[in-house]
Formats: sequence, structure tokens, C-alpha cells
Amino acid sequence: MDYIHELRREIGPRKIILNCAGALILRDGKILLQRRADNGRWGLIGGLLEMNETYEQAALREIREETGLEVELQDFLGIFHNHHMVWSNGDAAHVIAAYFTAGIVRGEPRIDEESFELRFFSREEIPELFAEDHRAALDAYFSGLRYPLLRENRARPDPIPG
Repeated sequence: MDYIHELRREIGPRKIILNCAGALILRDGKILLQRRADNGRWGLIGGLLEMNETYEQAALREIREETGLEVELQDFLGIFHNHHMVWSNGDAAHVIAAYFTAGIVRGEPRIDEESFELRFFSREEIPELFAEDHRAALDAYFSGLRYPLLRENRARPDPIPG
């Protein structure tokens, strides 16, 4: 997050494009949601990419930081946009978010300083989500949309021959 803080020191709260990654964490047919400490509202688990991080790496890191869970990413849901994100401090962004589905490998959910509460919800119980990209990812999931897990490209260590 140092990159974002450095950037914000230079440009202030002006609207910028930010990349985000997260997941619908599934257990027993229910989805884990986070009631956020910054706005008191419910959302998916995820957060902003750090410099030189892939969407997959960011999703796994954010899930571990915000819930204490080790998960396995299962499916790629897609890329979703939040064109009008504004944080409580006034920072604005167009957030471009990659969402996955994930299954728990180990651990039990525990809150950190970014959360008031973590809770599993059935489809019928899901509260209103605070962000348009979260709502769009949830809609995609419930409509049955799934893609094979995105395997992000990596530069080869050696030049490609020929």
C-alpha cells in the first residue's frame, strides 16, 4: 500500500484508476462477507493491488490479511468496474476489480482492523453491498458465470529464442 500512499501524497484525493482483486469465499453453499470498519457496510473480501503484484497474488494476500484464511482460488468470475468509488477520506477512484471464487484450505475467519464483522450468508440472506463491482461480481456468480482460473502471464527470465 506504500505505492498508493505515495501516489496520494502527490495528487491528493483526485480521481485515479486503481486495480483491485478479491474473491467470493465459499463454505457450505454460503459466501463470506466483511462489514468494513471504514464505512460500516458489507462487501466482498479483497483490496488494492500492490506494485508488481498479480490479481491472483493480491486476492490471496488480501484474503489472508483480512480474514486469516488460507484459500485456494477456484474459478475466475471476471473483471468488474466501480466507476465512482470514494473512500471516507475523500479519495476517489475508478476501481477495476478481478474477482474469483475460493474455497477454504485452512483456518477460521477472524477480523482485522479493516473489519467490524465477518459472516457467511446464504443467497437469501445477503445484505446490500456497498460497491458496484461487488454487486456485479455477486450477480455474475449467481447467474452461473465461471471461467477457468486465470493464469496470468509472466515475463520469461530469458529472451525468447529466434
